[in-house]
Amino acid sequence: MATLDQKSPNVLLQSLCCRITGKSEAEVAHQFQYAVRVIGSNYAPTIERDEFLVSEKIKKELLKQRREADAALFSELHRKLQTQSVLKHRWSVLYLLLSLSEDPRKPSSRVGNYGALFAQALPRDAHSTPFYCTRPQSLALGYSERGAALSASVGTSGISSLGVYTLNGPTPTPQSLLAGQPPQSAAGGGQSLGSRLAWTLPVSCSPSTLALPNARPLGPPAPSTRVVHPRKDGEVSETALVRDILYVFQGIDGKFIKMSGPDNCYKIDSKVVLCKSLRDTSSRLAELGWLHNKVRKYTDARSLDRAFGLVGQSFCASLHQELKEYYRLLSVLHSQVEDDQGMNVCTEGSLTLRRLLVWMYDPKVRLKTLAALVDFCQGRKGGELASAVHSYGKTGDPQMRALVHHILSLVSHPILNFLYRWIYDGELEDTYHEFFVASDPNVKTDRLWHDKYSLRKSMIPTFITMDQARKVLLIGKSINFLHQVCHDRTPPGKITAASKSADTPKDAAELLSDLEGAFQEKIDAAYFDTSKYLLDVLNRNYLLLEHLQAMRRYLLLGQGDFIRHLMDLLKPELARPATTLYQHNLTGILETAVRATNAQFDNAEILKRLDVRLLEVSPGDTGWDVFSLDYHVDGPIATVFTRECMGHYLRVFNFLWRAKRMEYTLTDIWKGQMCNAKLLKTMPELSGVLHQCHILASEMVHFIHQMQYYITFEVLECSWDELWNKVQQAQDLDHIIAAHDVFLDTIISRCLLDSNSRSLLNQLRAIFDQIIEFQSAQDSLYRSALEELTLRLQYEEKKRQRDEEGQWAVTEEQEAEEKRRIQEFQDTIPKMCSQLRILTHFYQSIVQQFLVLLMTSSDESLRFLSFRLDFNEHYRAREPRLRASLGANRGRRLSNI
Repeated sequence: MATLDQKSPNVLLQSLCCRITGKSEAEVAHQFQYAVRVIGSNYAPTIERDEFLVSEKIKKELLKQRREADAALFSELHRKLQTQSVLKHRWSVLYLLLSLSEDPRKPSSRVGNYGALFAQALPRDAHSTPFYCTRPQSLALGYSERGAALSASVGTSGISSLGVYTLNGPTPTPQSLLAGQPPQSAAGGGQSLGSRLAWTLPVSCSPSTLALPNARPLGPPAPSTRVVHPRKDGEVSETALVRDILYVFQGIDGKFIKMSGPDNCYKIDSKVVLCKSLRDTSSRLAELGWLHNKVRKYTDARSLDRAFGLVGQSFCASLHQELKEYYRLLSVLHSQVEDDQGMNVCTEGSLTLRRLLVWMYDPKVRLKTLAALVDFCQGRKGGELASAVHSYGKTGDPQMRALVHHILSLVSHPILNFLYRWIYDGELEDTYHEFFVASDPNVKTDRLWHDKYSLRKSMIPTFITMDQARKVLLIGKSINFLHQVCHDRTPPGKITAASKSADTPKDAAELLSDLEGAFQEKIDAAYFDTSKYLLDVLNRNYLLLEHLQAMRRYLLLGQGDFIRHLMDLLKPELARPATTLYQHNLTGILETAVRATNAQFDNAEILKRLDVRLLEVSPGDTGWDVFSLDYHVDGPIATVFTRECMGHYLRVFNFLWRAKRMEYTLTDIWKGQMCNAKLLKTMPELSGVLHQCHILASEMVHFIHQMQYYITFEVLECSWDELWNKVQQAQDLDHIIAAHDVFLDTIISRCLLDSNSRSLLNQLRAIFDQIIEFQSAQDSLYRSALEELTLRLQYEEKKRQRDEEGQWAVTEEQEAEEKRRIQEFQDTIPKMCSQLRILTHFYQSIVQQFLVLLMTSSDESLRFLSFRLDFNEHYRAREPRLRASLGANRGRRLSNI
């Protein structure tokens, strides 16, 4: 070093030129003069002397060239150099070495930034080949692709080598301003590293100032697309604005650009001196900061909210992922700014607002989409949040659609995991109520199928149809029903084969892309397998279909021989007051009827459930009014035959039992008439009364037979046939329950037991009451007549015996007494006739009102019933309203034809 210090700087500079170029001192005279000119020039701006920044850039260059060992060696040597005082200007030496190490012939070289500084001082003919820039292709890429493209294109120095894209279109730019390439010699070969000293000549250099032997005149400076205008006093430089903008991109207030609270936007302080174009461009760029803040505020607020659920956290994670890619892009831009500031120069390759505007176009569109999505998803969670994201994917923009689809794949991942655990294992771990299947832990086991699980319609994602959601609910519900109610220990894996679940968001994305294919097939396969297995268990182990048939035979009076025999056995008991009945006596009679009829051949499991039930007793009730059959249900079959259903069966049984009693009563009336007809022929005074009884009884028999036909065939048999066909075709338990409910509703409605038929039912019950009264009146008539007949026969028998004994048959007193008694009996006959006429009139008036109600009914079968009840128009001739109704109905039928 002592030897070096004794030499003059000119000698050292000339030796350096010789060393670099490998030529003699005479041959490097041209380069030496250029070097002297550069060193003595006042053009070079002041550079911030940051030794650490330059050393880091050297290490980055070595690492980029995959020279890790050289980078480690340089770091060690630099550390040792810092501990010694051999060099006073370490930064200058490092900076010189960095500048000399770069090859300007490579377009992507770092020298594009530093060489461009000196390229302004070269003559026009130094770089004579212009080129025209186009928009960078990486603008259409995502954040990660854009960051990679930037890093590959500019390294850590920025985006200068990618070209310039102005708002008004492509702008022609000399190649030297962007690539910093040296002029090619006439020989066409490469240029030595020493020759780059010649490119550093300032523009003030002229031929007269260079005493070189082969010097030639220099032309005017080369044109540039970037015109540097003189700044006003205090005007903010574009470089400072770029640095502020990069901070704003991250939501951080800059020195000149700050967030305005009242206006909710970033603004440049009005006191800042700035031209209008830069102010407008800065405002446009600052929108990214506002969009970034909107998205970041949402993620920061929701990420810590556990109640937001797994779907919400996935949504926040997807937003964080997008912001992460956005930050990668900003890191590349920050590196560019740091490079420019480390040199403290303003070159043609520097980062400008215009370039930022171009590069941030696509990120701005993405941030706008994310911000709009955040606004739309406010207050939503779970499946509702997934629906909101899915609705945003319905757009014609492929980039936006891809972005939303990517977010949707992350958001729907927890939902699909919920779904697969539910349909394959029957497990529901939905802590934050995000899944569209809801569970109520307070519901008991006997109501598991009906009340424990339900659909949250607001949480059903729009990419899942209502039919799919219903099947998903049924699958998991069937698995839990088998385990908890049927006590079936078959593993779910043996019921249906579990397919691959959405283990990753990628799997979820693949599944979402084929909702009508693979996803639908998985749901259908699990649905059919689980439902079929459940129905097999119910039919095989719990005799569901046999219990359904038992309801038809016993509670709906389908087992005719059993019902008839039961009535015969119960008649003496049920004729007594209801308060004198005992259930154990009736139960014994029931068992006797079972053993004496074909009911004995039924399954013992069914017969042990058949029982007697006594209804609530009202004053004046007889056993007929409170007696009812009952059928005990429990376990899994109680899911089909619920309490509500059994209540409907009880109402229908009481109605059918009363109608059956009317038929039974009229049979007794007819038998009484047939049996007493011959006996009472000797009493001609009763012929009129008996004829009246026969006529009224015939009317009642016709009415009850038509009603029984309607109830038995048109209501019960037709409805039962429809139910049985539906049960045979049912694919799941819900189909059976629904068909059974429709069956009961149909019976309730067509048997006049619903609220709309209350007036018809009241009239029908009044008719039934008249039949009971008629039975009482006829029984009283026959009782009086038979008593009178018995007394007359006894009187005649007494006369015959006295004649045989040779005595007078009767005395005058006895004969007068007999005539008086006969006269008293005959005096009661008009009273009986009058009573029968009143009963007949009252009965016929009720029937006429009933027919009017039937004619005006909306049910076509009830209107046809009215035709059968009045087939000979007997009642129509007596009731004008029937004629009017019949005419209206005929007109309606003709209009339909």
